[in-house]
Amino acid sequence: MNLFGTDGIRGIANHYPITPEMGIQLGRAVVTFCQREGIPPLIVVGRDTRGSGDMLAHAVLSGILSSGGRAKDVRVLPTPAVAHLVRGLEAGAGIVITASHNPWDYNGFKIFDREGYKLSEDKEADIEELMLSSSPPDVPDEAVAYGRVDELETAAERYLTFLQETLPPGRQFSDETVVLDCANGATYRVAPALFERIGVKLEVICSKPDGKNINSGCGSEHIAQLKKRVLEVEARLGLAFDGDGDRVIAVDEMGEALSGDQILAICAKRLKEKGELQGNLLVSTVMSSAGFRKTLRSMGITHVETSVGDRHVAQAMRTRGAILGGEESGHLIFMNHHTTGDGLLSGLQLLLALEDSGARLSELAALVPKFPKKLINVKVFSKPAISTIPALTAGIGEVERILGEGGRVLVRYSGTEPLCRVLVEGEDEKTVESGAMKIADSIAAVLGQSNSSDSSAG
Repeated sequence: MNLFGTDGIRGIANHYPITPEMGIQLGRAVVTFCQREGIPPLIVVGRDTRGSGDMLAHAVLSGILSSGGRAKDVRVLPTPAVAHLVRGLEAGAGIVITASHNPWDYNGFKIFDREGYKLSEDKEADIEELMLSSSPPDVPDEAVAYGRVDELETAAERYLTFLQETLPPGRQFSDETVVLDCANGATYRVAPALFERIGVKLEVICSKPDGKNINSGCGSEHIAQLKKRVLEVEARLGLAFDGDGDRVIAVDEMGEALSGDQILAICAKRLKEKGELQGNLLVSTVMSSAGFRKTLRSMGITHVETSVGDRHVAQAMRTRGAILGGEESGHLIFMNHHTTGDGLLSGLQLLLALEDSGARLSELAALVPKFPKKLINVKVFSKPAISTIPALTAGIGEVERILGEGGRVLVRYSGTEPLCRVLVEGEDEKTVESGAMKIADSIAAVLGQSNSSDSSAG
């Protein structure tokens, strides 16, 4: 059984595999993995604001200590803060208890290696094998006294200092009004503290977590409140983070949302103009829009595509030496500063590009033209390879022929949910709509349930 999806292990809290028992097994497995690799069995453990976070964190900590490991408990902090602290503390790994943008009743486990990168698939397989083994991992003799856990009281301050130092020395933004939507999640304290430090006029919403309101009608998945507040206070921009703070969606002064693609293009333009876009290269996933691809071509920037998942983006960036990459969903990686997607860091870089340009955010967003697009999520009972189902491949091919060179079709399974995602994009809205529905209906008939959910962007 595969525990790991596209971004760690995830599911309903207190239901397999997101249980205290599995948390203990994970803690033990990560310590054993570190011991086998000859690296320090010191593990940084953080969490978001879900009510189940304490239960699962204590289980993970128990697993670490029972295997003779040591732990630094940083409590509630964004996922990228844990990645940063792993490197700074020279720890062997980091574990974050979070389900990112999912509702409060979900939770999960994300793991970082000693360099602050998300685990490779091979390392995940090693951890999974240790977790599912019938016998507990070996505990060395020197661990008879068991491990210990310390709460790292300076964790938030270390992270805030790191973020502020990614800006040019002394840079302040005193003339800017920024609205932050903290999703009642892991950024609820550090995001306001960060933006206050750089001098912005700050408005903060959704920063009162109660264990059940994380991502509830707020954050990067639900930006209606943010749009409204940006217009009310006449802000220059708004930033919405997800529950664990590793992604961001922006809203311009007109109350319009920017995708991750648009933020990437804006930041790429600034870096290229300053001669800082290493290799003249940008990495994104197959989910990036046709308009985004067109924009990069017009700017003379080389574009590399990966499969979906910020881990794949990061791996390609490391291989090719790129410093900028990300996903349309708002997972953006500035590898000249950090090893992983960081919503707060991305927000800072966007604000920097905005001020340096002297333009309005809506003007910068127009760099990326928007083509009609239809995304439909179809509930499925199984996930066989699409290429093995002739009825589906034929239907997809027919839609691609109708769209022509100006369009595209992407069909893939969700890595964390029982869904097949159908994305169709092209120049004609009616053709896009009909093509997407045709493919979705075929998938529902062959693989799953008749009901589906969809979202569109034009």
